[in-house]
Amino acid sequence: MTRIVIIGGGPGGYEAALVAAQLGAEVTIVDRDGLGGASVLTDCVPSKTLIATAEVMTGFDSSHEELGIEIDHDGDGIGDEVRGIGVDLGKVNRRVKRLALAQSHDVTASVTRAGVRVLRGRGRLAPHQGPTGTRRVEVTDERDEVLDLEADCVLIATGGQPRELPDARPDGERILTWTQVYDLHELPEELVVVGSGVTGAEFAGAYQALGSRVTLVSSRDRVLPGEDPDAAAVLEDVFRRRGMNVLARSRAASVKRAGDRVEITLADGRVISGTHCLMAVGAVPNTADMGLEEAGVKLRDSGHIWTDKVSRTTAPGVYAAGDCTGVLALASVAAMQGRIAMYHFLGDAVAPLDLNTVSGNIFTDPEIATVGYTQEDVDEGRIVARVVKLPLLRNPRAKMQGVRDGFVKLFARPGTGIVVGGVVVSPRASELIHPISIAVDNSLTVEQIAKAFTVYPSLSGSIAEAARQLHTHRGDGEQ
Repeated sequence: MTRIVIIGGGPGGYEAALVAAQLGAEVTIVDRDGLGGASVLTDCVPSKTLIATAEVMTGFDSSHEELGIEIDHDGDGIGDEVRGIGVDLGKVNRRVKRLALAQSHDVTASVTRAGVRVLRGRGRLAPHQGPTGTRRVEVTDERDEVLDLEADCVLIATGGQPRELPDARPDGERILTWTQVYDLHELPEELVVVGSGVTGAEFAGAYQALGSRVTLVSSRDRVLPGEDPDAAAVLEDVFRRRGMNVLARSRAASVKRAGDRVEITLADGRVISGTHCLMAVGAVPNTADMGLEEAGVKLRDSGHIWTDKVSRTTAPGVYAAGDCTGVLALASVAAMQGRIAMYHFLGDAVAPLDLNTVSGNIFTDPEIATVGYTQEDVDEGRIVARVVKLPLLRNPRAKMQGVRDGFVKLFARPGTGIVVGGVVVSPRASELIHPISIAVDNSLTVEQIAKAFTVYPSLSGSIAEAARQLHTHRGDGEQ
């Protein structure tokens, strides 16, 4: 029986384990913190649970008056301007942790039922292969005892952790990483978020919705600098309109405690302060002190593991998946990398990883979902495509729901009309992107999308309408 050892129990690790077990391998997962990894315990599941509460707050605040809903705040009539709803952050965070642990237990039960052995401990590659060409993994358990495992194949899926700046060390109380915010018992009165990428934007929007006064410090000229520029512009406008203080082109040089407050010194000498500071300045891979380079595994300058499109590293019999590879920091991509690795090693049919079909979502309000080729690809000439963008203001369901911000954008090849990408900015964009993902993955044409029935009224009707416009307009450029 083929022996496989997986170091790391996140999506890349546990999804790979399920595939390998299904294909008849003897599988062991070595994990330190609990199956599900950061995605389940400290990242995706917790943050989206927190955001779920924020969504309720935002949806009510932004549309209750337009929808005709009134609140009697104090029992003596309607019309009090004081906000009538609030949150108990301690209760919210207890729910966050409870759901994260429950999901981790579900993952553990799933892999255990599949026959996978789970070892709690820290794994590292031994420097030399075994006498039969196999790989050895050294596991240090919770009692500091070392166990040697021999494997025909090793998958590294150790993920990453928040990047820390030398002059802005988190203390877990006032200066926080995104893994530490769930220990807060009270809502930050004034929260400064350093970093305007996906993590920074999600938390900034969530805490503002929960009731914090938020300042977002961005070193770039706009929020979400790596995303669709039209989508980023919509979100930044929403942030500012809701009262967020967005500081563009403002790099944080240092962060320090000042009693019960935090002072953030910017590179240009300005000093801003708040009651709390959330550092969202990227992540670093968990690849240090794992014996990787000694075992022949090539690391990039960033510390990420080099892999090819079937998840192989430069060391025979060693594969890697997830955030430790730096390919694309999405749980879905990590899971696919892990599955591809096992299919490839165990000789099953496998297609190489294709990032042009990956869909992603930013859980702000409104959400931003993307798939396939981007506006930047079109602008830079990497692909020739026609573009149509439809504002949600034209959508009847959006009008009924009081939704004013957002759009649907489709990219299609001229001539053939094959859909090669899309952007959706709207409530529940994470759900609306799926038909566009199917189109991109299966090379469907705008004609095929336009002919498919949609419910009236529905937000998805805008996807069909965009496809109809692309089918009608044969010229290049945005319509």
